[in-house]
Amino acid sequence: MTEKEFWSFLEGFWEKGRAAQFIGSVDTELVDPALTNYLSGHKLLPKDCRLSQETIVKLGNLLFDKNISLKTKEAIMILLAHQPSEIALTILAKYNLAPDAGLKFFAELALEECAMWNE
Repeated sequence: MTEKEFWSFLEGFWEKGRAAQFIGSVDTELVDPALTNYLSGHKLLPKDCRLSQETIVKLGNLLFDKNISLKTKEAIMILLAHQPSEIALTILAKYNLAPDAGLKFFAELALEECAMWNE
């Protein structure tokens, strides 16, 4: 899967709608901007977010591609974080060993969320 194919894939998923989002407000000076970025990334979640194991592996391969934009990697991590899948959990754990510059906190949050989906 290429970066362009990923976004086309995600747009196809969005045709069924997007996941409901919790909206709230907090004192922004008290919140880490990286956390705000992670939470706002949830707007990318399709309504039905279950992925096949084959697709999860393809997304994992794309996540480790050094030529992929950080925004695409964030979108991939948001999708993987919501998979009750040992493969998704393993991919995110491996990525956390050496995340791209600027994605360390995002990757940690994605791994934590995926771990919760896999409990």
